[in-house]
Amino acid sequence: MSNPKNSSTFTFLATSDISARTKGRAVSTKDFKEGTSVGWVPANLGIGPLGHIVSGIPYDSTGDIRLLADPNALFHLKGIPNLPDFNVCFSDLVNNDGTAWESCSRTFLKNAVEELKDEHGLTLTASFEHEFTETNASESTHPFSFSNFVDGEPVGGTIFEILEQAGIEPECWLPEYAPYQYELTMKPSDPVLAADRAILLREIVRTCFKAYGREVTFSPVPDASEGGSGVHVHYGLYGRNGEIISFDPNKPGRMSKIASQFNAGIIKYAAPMTSLFAPLTVSYHRLKPNKWSVAQAFCGEQNREALVRICPTNEIGNRKPDKQFHFEFRGGDVGANPWILMGIIIRAGMAGIVENLDPVRVVVGEADSDKDSSFEGQPLPSTLEEALKAFEENEVVRSWFSEAWVETFLKVKRDEIATLEEKSIEEQCEVYADVY
Repeated sequence: MSNPKNSSTFTFLATSDISARTKGRAVSTKDFKEGTSVGWVPANLGIGPLGHIVSGIPYDSTGDIRLLADPNALFHLKGIPNLPDFNVCFSDLVNNDGTAWESCSRTFLKNAVEELKDEHGLTLTASFEHEFTETNASESTHPFSFSNFVDGEPVGGTIFEILEQAGIEPECWLPEYAPYQYELTMKPSDPVLAADRAILLREIVRTCFKAYGREVTFSPVPDASEGGSGVHVHYGLYGRNGEIISFDPNKPGRMSKIASQFNAGIIKYAAPMTSLFAPLTVSYHRLKPNKWSVAQAFCGEQNREALVRICPTNEIGNRKPDKQFHFEFRGGDVGANPWILMGIIIRAGMAGIVENLDPVRVVVGEADSDKDSSFEGQPLPSTLEEALKAFEENEVVRSWFSEAWVETFLKVKRDEIATLEEKSIEEQCEVYADVY
């Protein structure tokens, strides 16, 4: 994170909603200080990806809340072509007396992080990987190629420099497998900061491409005939003070019991969580076999079709694997609010510990029930409506949220389904490619 600069006219107090779109209000930077807040409307939670407030949600035209700036989440953005410098400060949604609002997504994550530490003595590091596709490119393309890397310039270098100056800590920029697709990763941090960074990264990438007259989309399926784009969450589980507690070289997958129970919880509650981590109608066109995506829920060792992937460790030069040992959640996409996505991973993991689940089964190699009768991967919903029903009927996952949030989420998503149901998959891909 960077310090505010007096040269910045505006400081944008930012939040992210059910549709995972960044929203907020700007104040004059000269007036910004600790405790700054601006008014907000509860019904804004009901604005879906298609841009309208859905009717019948618990929040109507009455009532007011506030966006309370978090001074520890202040970023200074400079160097975006054709734009002045400005600040972004992520904010919590609070009631007018400063208490937490029942449906604040950022507070949802913060509470999960605090409970993980206070009740289980555990901490988490996290990092988001984003894939996205340039939509108006016409040059020849080849997966992972140097030529694609060069074709991404000068946008790639500009983005990387802006992120570094803002303290977002980019790690790797690469051309990906699908045509005109790129991936951008960040270094690990605490979960709330990681999610804040993920939200801001998307806006910086979109704005920079636009500044160069180019277009980009993070949509999970920008083209129904091509591979999709995911949002992968890497997470490492540690003790209260950063102690190594996940690594056990004598256990399957080299996972300790507590790490295995944590991941078992994610697998157990994967189906009712699917509408939260894959919340768009086209998300389910990506969550299919043989797409290097997730078709069913299982924990796999270095397997890119696993919902939870045990990541490899770099042991070159006798590097120790224990501190770097971590996992990757591969089911998410850009429709998922990063605060919610990170929060449900933690909540499901804690449920696995509280319920004293058996250690998660580790699948080694390809996961194929036709070849291995013992493979028991949990099937995921195949449509958004199926996923919503699984969420609606699961008391455990529902209990993580306020009832008002649950009702709003369900109505927003079902309105989305109804609005798009007459469109073909190709037309739906076009809609989301424009939104995201």
